[in-house]
Formats: sequence, structure tokens, C-alpha cells
Amino acid sequence: MKRIDVLYQIKTLENLIFRNFILDKPSLKTIPTPTQVQIMEYILTHQNEEIYQRDLESILNLRRATVSGVLQTMEKHELIERVTSNEDARAKKIILNSQAKEMFLAHRKKILAFEQILLQDLTEEELEVFCKVLNKMQGNVLKYTAQKK
Repeated sequence: MKRIDVLYQIKTLENLIFRNFILDKPSLKTIPTPTQVQIMEYILTHQNEEIYQRDLESILNLRRATVSGVLQTMEKHELIERVTSNEDARAKKIILNSQAKEMFLAHRKKILAFEQILLQDLTEEELEVFCKVLNKMQGNVLKYTAQKK
């Protein structure tokens, strides 16, 4: 069986996808990063809940420093606000402003359209196998990470 460089293939696909999102943009400042989009999506889909940085760390499986940096950038670009919680004065809940909601919705449409391009010519079975393989790979990495600790 021919050797397949899985990491190389994944990175190449990621680069191709990202390039398609920045080609038609005049400024990188207006493009939310994939992590920012994930954060915006999570906050929008959980609008009735108070969301804190620790929630995002856990749900997105990211380190505290990573989430902190992304939130600082989003705050700097006035996409989010951190507001003191009513329940715990030490905690700051994260709130999206209307600009971030509009940005997310505009990018979400592009993401869904581009996803259709990615899925073009794939059968349901191929997509199911692909998702199953991705989930197994994620599980392998999580298991490996847990064993290292």
C-alpha cells in the first residue's frame, strides 16, 4: 500500500480553504479567524446562557492562553464585550455585539456555500466514512494527549 502523508494532506486542504476566504478581501482585519468564527457561532447558538472563557476553552478544546489571545483580539476589534457576571464578580461573561453577529452571519453564508463546493461529487457513504475517520483521528490525538500528561 502506498504511504499517504495524512498531516500534509490535511494542512494542504486547510491552506486551500483559507486562501479562498481571503482572496476577495481587501483587508485581513475584516476576516474573522476560524477560531473567532467558532466562538461567535457558539455564543450565538447559546444566547440564553452566560458564556465564560473557561466554557470556550472546554468546548473548543483550546488552551487558556489561546482563547485568551483570541478574545483579546476580538475585544480590540470591538466584536465582543466582557461583562462582569451577576453571579460572580470575578468572572466576565462574553457578549457579542451586533457587528460581530452581522460578520458571523455573512461569513456563515460563505462557509456553507464553500462547504457545498467541498462536498461536491461525494456520496453520502463517502461523507459518512470521512466523518468517521476524522472522529477517530481526533479521538486518537485526545487519547495520546491524555497519556502524555
